Amino acid sequence: MKKLLIVGAATCWLGIPGLSLAADMPMLTKAPMLPPVFSWTGCYLGAHAGGGWASKEVTDPVQLVQDNLSGVGPVTTGVTTVSVNPTGAVVGGQFGCDYQFAPSWVFGIEGAAAGSTMKDSTTVALPFGGDTALVTARTDFIASATARLGYAAGPWLFYVKGGAAFAGDKYDVTGTFTGIPFGFEGLDQRLGWVVGGGLDWAFYHHWSLVLEYDYYQFGHHSVLMSDAVNAVSGPVDFKQSVQIAKLGLNFHMWNGQ
Repeated sequence: MKKLLIVGAATCWLGIPGLSLAADMPMLTKAPMLPPVFSWTGCYLGAHAGGGWASKEVTDPVQLVQDNLSGVGPVTTGVTTVSVNPTGAVVGGQFGCDYQFAPSWVFGIEGAAAGSTMKDSTTVALPFGGDTALVTARTDFIASATARLGYAAGPWLFYVKGGAAFAGDKYDVTGTFTGIPFGFEGLDQRLGWVVGGGLDWAFYHHWSLVLEYDYYQFGHHSVLMSDAVNAVSGPVDFKQSVQIAKLGLNFHMWNGQ
């Protein structure tokens, strides 16, 4: 008798509108957790590659050759300035640290260095002997130490940067003057400044892609050009600026991701 009562009560309970529907509903599950917001606070290490183009004004290779090799002392009148515009590839690396604050601003420091294949040549007339000289300029190395300030929008960081720069260059002035072969060479290491800007995209966990443009200015610098064969030397003035566009890949450390 008790069993019949229990079965009847259960049947009535299941027959109540709404309760039977509730019995058929699936169990509620927790909503999936959102991925953590990328934090720019931390340090990073990466590599980059791109292209560079430079503008170099050379003053005065004519006097260097003619006055040293004429055999009769100074023969050059006036001043000659020629332009050389090296272009080429740059490949290097960078290391930096950032701090995110307030809450979307990012301040950081970075050191970068790259090897370069930027090179160009031009010819200049030597009026005293009716010959020409080939002036060649190369930028072999370029480095910087900069601070950057950026604004973070989710995984995107828009930034500007500026600081100190260093360049390693090599120059040659070669040819034949009144039948005498010559080959002047000079090495130049100089300090300057750099400004630039770019976009950093945190695309996956600790990894980000960066696209950047930089403008380097090194001003005037006198370089001692020496011809080892003829045992003569003299100063030549070089004024240069460099522009670089590059794409980089960074691995971020200690940023809580």
